[in-house]
Amino acid sequence: MSQCLNPECLSPNPDNSQFCQKCGNKLLLVERYWAKSILGQGGFGRTFLAVDEFKPSKPLCVIKQFLPQAQGTENVEKAAELFAQEAERLELLGKHSQIPELFAKFTVDNRQYLVQEFIKGETLQQELDNHGVFNEVQIQELLIDLLSILQFVHSHNVIHRDIKPENIIRREADKKLVLVDFGAAKVISKVQHRTVTGTVIGSAEYCAPEQSMGKAKSGSDLYSLGVTCLHLLTQMSPFNLYDVMEMEWVWRDCLNGNFVSDELGKVLDGLVEQKLKQRYHKVEEVLAELWFGNYSISQTQKIKKTSNKSSSSNPKKSHIYRLAPQSQTSVCPTQKKSKSPQKTVSNNVKKSHIYRLASQSQTSVSPTQKNPKPSQYSPSNDVPLVSVRRVNYKKLRNLLAARKWKEADQETKRCMLKVARREKENYLTE
Repeated sequence: MSQCLNPECLSPNPDNSQFCQKCGNKLLLVERYWAKSILGQGGFGRTFLAVDEFKPSKPLCVIKQFLPQAQGTENVEKAAELFAQEAERLELLGKHSQIPELFAKFTVDNRQYLVQEFIKGETLQQELDNHGVFNEVQIQELLIDLLSILQFVHSHNVIHRDIKPENIIRREADKKLVLVDFGAAKVISKVQHRTVTGTVIGSAEYCAPEQSMGKAKSGSDLYSLGVTCLHLLTQMSPFNLYDVMEMEWVWRDCLNGNFVSDELGKVLDGLVEQKLKQRYHKVEEVLAELWFGNYSISQTQKIKKTSNKSSSSNPKKSHIYRLAPQSQTSVCPTQKKSKSPQKTVSNNVKKSHIYRLASQSQTSVSPTQKNPKPSQYSPSNDVPLVSVRRVNYKKLRNLLAARKWKEADQETKRCMLKVARREKENYLTE
């Protein structure tokens, strides 16, 4: 079937039709693209699944038609400006393998169109609806994957401003996460003016407080990412995970038995901190916390293979290992609300807590404490240091314990590249 692109018609037509049988509108855009079906509609336009007739394989692509819902001349002009800017952002950022590539931008019949790469797969919201809540391992892998994308985006002084489960697709081909819909993205000035207020944009449930007032920062994307994680862990609306009377997050009370360690909990609290100054400011701060925090895979906690072929034929990676954080205390969903430990992730978050590696002592280090003496972190052979992505940190731990700082820096780089799966490139950002 061929979909009519006339907003007043949108009638389906038989294949190979040149014109809409109902309204007479031409179906082939710029003699190259034709729409198969409607994918969705947002505040700025309607998206269609389409076919590129110019290429021999006739690959699928996505046509985005500018169709603002805003009322009033000023609002429509602003929407048109944002739509045009989306093309510029995609042309710049689409070079990243986990951001859709821009193929074309043109105007037909006074309507603007973008044509971009089609990403086949499920959104994280669809995954949540179809398979249930995410576990801790899945959330940690999600964070590492998306943070590497945001690191690239922010390095170009761009903020996405609309991170949510619906805008994150797990690509079917390689299972990697792809960040889509840059219609709300914005280039931020290196010189920030305190008096300038921008356009209020984004999805309310995932929007940071400062962004809701038109003052989005790079930390606003981190906030939205954190709220996305809370939604995936609980399958509840973010509005129901925040107590407006007590002015605190209560997501731990909504886990319903879904285990989240204290270490990951602190990272999530740092991402969704209401006060911008007490929140993570940069992607690198969160990555450092994830890479060098107390996340170790216990070799004794591998789930035993069963003889049931149906359960072992296609096991999910997230079910092969269980995280073994220092604290095994779970939160009872029925207990009274407790004060969130988010305040421990304050301005001291930049210290990265490199010294919080597993040791013979099971005492965790508070982010507000001074770095402990190196002798306290002597290597322990009975504590495995293999991460979710099977990166072995034993050598790094031993180098830190021996105070061989130069060698430790080199080993740190190697571990970071392996976690980000960029060993061949030998750098983290493009």
